[in-house]
Amino acid sequence: MSEIQNPCTSCGACCGYFRVSFYWAEAEDGGGNVPVSITEPLTPFLRCMQGTNSGSPHCLALQGEIGQAVSCSIYHNRPSPCREFEQSGENGQRNEACDRARERYGLPPLPVLLLLSIPDTIIAEEISAVHLTGCHSGAEQGTIAH
Repeated sequence: MSEIQNPCTSCGACCGYFRVSFYWAEAEDGGGNVPVSITEPLTPFLRCMQGTNSGSPHCLALQGEIGQAVSCSIYHNRPSPCREFEQSGENGQRNEACDRARERYGLPPLPVLLLLSIPDTIIAEEISAVHLTGCHSGAEQGTIAH
């Protein structure tokens, strides 16, 4: 989403709805990047983000107010569940978990945009049918007119 504002930066509902658990080795002391100081042990093989292992989870790394401008204090070092969780509507697919988290905070579901599928053969035929003209064709080649 390079030119369109990513709705996750004004949401954060998933960070205040789910327990974020991950394999222990994703943390710094296991060779990973997730800061140990904001994790807690869950099982011998799993950790979770502090604040998410409760009846009303809220990740310690979440900054801002859910439903408004939010950010993650460890965004570049976040664990795999955060990296792999897709917003609803991404790639034309509804994510029911995203919708549930948004609903908890009174936010509407994100729209699902349908992707149009055009066969490659049609695209190739259209490209080959285009006649190219302009300042670099024929007698005008190499000249620029104002």
